[in-house]
Amino acid sequence: MPSTYPPLNLAVHTPRLTLAAATDDLLDRLAPIVRAGVVTEGTPLPFDDPMSLYDESPAREWNWLRRIWSGRSRVSADYWRLYFVIVADGEPLGMQDLVGRDFAALGTVTTFSWLAPAARGRGLGKQARAAILHLAFDGFGAREAASDAFTDNHASNRISESLGYTRNGSDWATHRGEPAELQRWRLTRAAWLTHRRPDITLTGVEECRPVLGLP
Repeated sequence: MPSTYPPLNLAVHTPRLTLAAATDDLLDRLAPIVRAGVVTEGTPLPFDDPMSLYDESPAREWNWLRRIWSGRSRVSADYWRLYFVIVADGEPLGMQDLVGRDFAALGTVTTFSWLAPAARGRGLGKQARAAILHLAFDGFGAREAASDAFTDNHASNRISESLGYTRNGSDWATHRGEPAELQRWRLTRAAWLTHRRPDITLTGVEECRPVLGLP
């Protein structure tokens, strides 16, 4: 049964996965992955501070849910964050978010994502990013998308480069209190169009636009 709240009816479909709006049911199904740990030993830390996925369980799951619930309720023309669960073969495997600040005026978005450790290295991260970009550009009419990743997060940086982003300078952030350099990326609408996939479909966009302050 469709939700009364349009953002919870959004979905993006590709041949390999679906980005499904992060309903409480899907979050409950994803929680065991968060409980087991998304950050793995011996790999570069992927997230900047503050980040609930660095917390110890069970605070990790509680704070992760609190942030999503809080973000879902803070939706206006000035700021919105749409949360999606990455679902492949019927199983929730991670999250992909889309963030707009003054989007109606600026047309710019940023993205954020994570995948379960067991789901990495299969091309799902790239396909999830392509899917969320399709929603931003084709569904909402974005002018530009931005992304950033720590310089040692080679997987994320490779995805950005392969999807047509160009390098857009660098910045600094901390992870677990330690400074680290960020690589910034920029994707224009013209560049996205050269990489646009014809096999991605959208659900629930039109009824969601007024909630985001879009005409």
